[in-house]
Amino acid sequence: MLLALQGVLQGPERNIFTAQSGEDALRAVLKNEFAVILLDVNMPGMDGFATAQLIRSREGSRNTPIIFLTGSDQGGVTRFRGYEVGGVDYLVKPVLPAVLKSKVSVFLDLSRYNAALVREIAERKLVEDNLRKAEERLRAFAARVESVREDERSHIAREVHDELGQALTGLKMDLSSLEKKLPGELREEAASKIKSISRVVDTTIQSVRRISSALRPQVLDDVGLMEALKWQARDFQVRTGIRCNVDLPAEEPALERAKATAAFRVLQEALTNVVRHAGATRVDISLRVDADHFILKIADNGRGAPESALHSPKSLGLLGMRERAYLLGGNVDMEGKVGKGTTVKLSIPLRAGAGS
Repeated sequence: MLLALQGVLQGPERNIFTAQSGEDALRAVLKNEFAVILLDVNMPGMDGFATAQLIRSREGSRNTPIIFLTGSDQGGVTRFRGYEVGGVDYLVKPVLPAVLKSKVSVFLDLSRYNAALVREIAERKLVEDNLRKAEERLRAFAARVESVREDERSHIAREVHDELGQALTGLKMDLSSLEKKLPGELREEAASKIKSISRVVDTTIQSVRRISSALRPQVLDDVGLMEALKWQARDFQVRTGIRCNVDLPAEEPALERAKATAAFRVLQEALTNVVRHAGATRVDISLRVDADHFILKIADNGRGAPESALHSPKSLGLLGMRERAYLLGGNVDMEGKVGKGTTVKLSIPLRAGAGS
C-alpha cells in the first residue's frame, strides 16, 4: 500500500516520507515539517486518530493538513471522528489516483504559497527593522547636531557679548574721557562729533546685545526657562506692539538643558510665525507641568493658519518645531481656526520613557 501511494504521489520537488506505524509517523513529524500528512485509520499499535491528536498537540504541526485513508467508513462514524480530531479530508479505499493526486496537490500548492508568504513577511520585517534602525541613527545624529549647534551658539553669544560688548563699552568710555580732556575751544568744536560717535556706539552695543540674545539668551542659562520665557515675551511685545499674556507655574520645573532649550526655541519660532503670518493683536503663552510632562502652549488671536499650511513640507519652521520635540520623545500639535487664531502646543516628557 505504501509503495503504491508513493508511486501515485511521486513527482518533481516532492519529498515523500513513509511510516510503518503511528509511532514512526510521530517521530517523522518531530524531525520534519510537512505540507500534508496521509494517515491510515488502521495502523499497527497507535491508530490514525490517536496519531492525529498527538500531531495536532504539537505547536509545529498543529496546522499541518491531515487526510485520513480507510477501508471502511462504518456509516460515516469514522469519518466524523476523523474530522473531530483535526482531519481536513477523509478518503475511502480504493482511492482513485487522480483524486488523491488532486487533493494532495492542493495542499502542496497551499504550502508553497504559505512558505512564500512567510518569506515575504520576514523580508518586509527585515526591511522595516533596517529602516527603523536607520531612522533611529539619523535622529540620534540630528539630536547630536542640534546639541552641538546650541553649544556653538552659546559660545558665539558669549564671545560676541563679552569681547565686542566690552570693546564697545571701553570705546564709549574713551570718547567721554577724550571729550573731557580736550581744551575748551576744541571741546565745543568736537562735542557734536563725539556725541554722534557715541550714539553710533550705543546703537552698536544694543545690536550686539540683540544678536547675542538671539544666538543664546544668557537668561536661559543663568536663571532658567521661566525667566527666559518672560524675557522673550517682553522683548516680543516691545518690538512688535503685540500684547503678550504669560501664565507660568510658581516654581521652576526641573528640566534638562536640552528640553528647556527646545521649549524656548519653539516659543521663538511660534512668535516669529505670529509676526509674519497671523495678523494678531494678542498672544497667550502658558506653561503647565503635570506628573509626566510639561506642556507649553502659544495661542494667538490672528487670522488662523489653514490646515494645509500647518502640515506643508515647505513649512520648515513648523517641521523644525516638530523635530525638536520628537528628538526628546515629545510632540508638537498645531491647530488653526479661521478668524480665531492659531494654537501651538508643545508636550515633552519630564522623564525618559514617559509617553507623549
